[in-house]
Parts: sequence; C-alpha cells; structure tokens
Amino acid sequence: MSETASRPTLEAVAARAGVSRATVSRVVNGSDGVREPLAERVRRAVDELGYVPNQAARSLVTRRHDAVAVIVAEPETRVFADPFFARQLRGISKELTAHDNQLVLLLTEDRDDHARVARYLAGGHVDGALVFSLHVDDPLPGLIQRAGLPTVFGGRPHWNGGEDGVRYVDTDNRGGARDAVRHLLGLGRRRIAHITGALDQTSAVDRLDGFRDVMADPDPALVEEGDFTAASGERAMRELLGRRADLDAVFAGNDLMAAGALRALREHGRRVPDDVAVVGFDDMLPIAEQTEPPLTTVRQDIEEMGRLMARLLLRDLDRGAAPDQAADPAPSGVVLPVTLVRRASA
Repeated sequence: MSETASRPTLEAVAARAGVSRATVSRVVNGSDGVREPLAERVRRAVDELGYVPNQAARSLVTRRHDAVAVIVAEPETRVFADPFFARQLRGISKELTAHDNQLVLLLTEDRDDHARVARYLAGGHVDGALVFSLHVDDPLPGLIQRAGLPTVFGGRPHWNGGEDGVRYVDTDNRGGARDAVRHLLGLGRRRIAHITGALDQTSAVDRLDGFRDVMADPDPALVEEGDFTAASGERAMRELLGRRADLDAVFAGNDLMAAGALRALREHGRRVPDDVAVVGFDDMLPIAEQTEPPLTTVRQDIEEMGRLMARLLLRDLDRGAAPDQAADPAPSGVVLPVTLVRRASA
C-alpha cells in the first residue's frame, strides 16, 4: 500500500468523531458554525488518527495557501553575513509559525532575480509578502503591486512616506540618531563625524537627518558614506581621519560600521573613548558587547520589527478572508521606539 493510500482521510476522521464530513471540513479549515463539544471531538479524532489536511484541497476551500513570501532585497552573501537579517527573519518566522504559516524566503541580487521573484509571486503560491532592505531604485514594489498581493514593508517606503494604505514597520531612526549625537555633545565632544549607511535606503537617510538636526550645518568633511558593512565603516573612518585628524567623536549608522571604525581608530593610534568617542546603532549582540571597548549604541528591537510585520500582514489576510468581520483598521505605518545603551566606547 502506498504512503498516500495509507493516510487517514476526512471520512475516517468523521467516522471516528461521529460527525459528518462537512463538520470535519469546517473544523479543519477553521470555519465558524461548529459547536465547541463537536469541534473538540473532531480535533481529538484528528490527533488520534494523525490526519494531515490536503493543502491543495484546503486552499480550494479557504483560498489561502498559509504561506508568506519574505523578500530581502540583498544578495545572499550579505543576508547570511549580517546578523541584522537573522534577527528580523527570526521575528517573522516566530510569528508565522505561531499562526501555522510557512515562510518562503526570496533573495534578489540582480534583474534576473527580480524577474524570477515576479513570476513566483504572480503564480499564486503565497498569500502575501513581507519585504525589507529596499533600495531607492528597486523595482520590487511595482512588481508586487502588479501581482496584487497584500504586502508589509520593513522600513519607511521612500516613494510616498507610507500614505495611501502602504503598510510598513520601521524604527525611529531619526530620533535615535538625535539621541546618539546629543549624548556625544553631552560628553563635551564638538567635532563629531558621521558614517552613514547606504544613502539609497531610507534608514540611512533618516539617521543622517537626525545627525544634522542636532549638529546644525555640520562640516561636510565630517560625513562619509558607508554601506552598513564593517569593511565600509573601516574605510570611512580612515577617510574621515585623513580629512579631519582633529575629530573627537563618531556616530556610525550601525554597529557593524562602528566595529570597523574602531579597527581603523586602533590602527591610527587613537584611544577610545579618550581621544575619540564612538556610538553605533542597532545594539546588535554579541557585536556591541564584544568590541574593544564595548559599544555605546542605539537599541532597536529588530526581532519585534519582524514579528510586527508578520502580524500586520496576517491581520490583513484575515480581514480579506472575512470582509464583513468588524475590526479596527490596521495602521498604515508603525514606528518602534529606540533607546540609547551606554557602554565604554562613549
């Protein structure tokens, strides 16, 4: 007997529970209208028989695949090397798993990848999409819109600031940058440099704006662009020291770049924090605690950002499945607070 033939059927569950096949179908598919004592008998029969619903058949009834595409607009070498992505994916995965949904990870590196992702999304394999690490010229938003999928973005969308019902979850990047720079000023530092992230991403732009809010017309020689990697932080720090050897503090746009900046400062014989104070952004453990010295940084809850992205999407999907169900409208944009974590670097 084949494996398929030996699997328990919906009829077998109905017979074990002493109910109709239709009742079993409603319980298995999460529909209303079944009294709790009957529903409990069905659930017990499902457990006893080890019944696993046929996903294809279930999708015909519920019009749901219980699968969500998670699209990261970065090459795989970056995604698997940067712990930021691991944390955000962990938050997403936990929330989807808690609601019995599958995570389908899609990465994009070049135009061929965009075409592949577009075909997959248009093929009706998933119920919705979660997208993060977008760059300004990325075609993904348009491709997803054409696929007609409910979507939540990680990070403030650059194209409209989140109006018109665009769902997004972000961190208070601008406010966190202001806190970092104010902290450095409070230490008596006045020649404060900033290593930005990639400025084709809104998080980097918002952190640069926060730096400028506090510094008020800063010296352009004290700003250098990185790309959120440790190597770019090291390179940027060398550039800054070459232009302004008298700088006494640096705010790096993330912890990886701050770690790179610390390496460059050591190479140039600068003591931290005595000669140069350093502040990062993310509070990425264990990086922030294992740098030498441990890193003062702005903490954002990356895992909670992922959880909330998934939660908003699932709420939209549930509302779409039951349009008459009364529910408070989900917010278009959610911005999570940040806190400054003080350690030895500043």
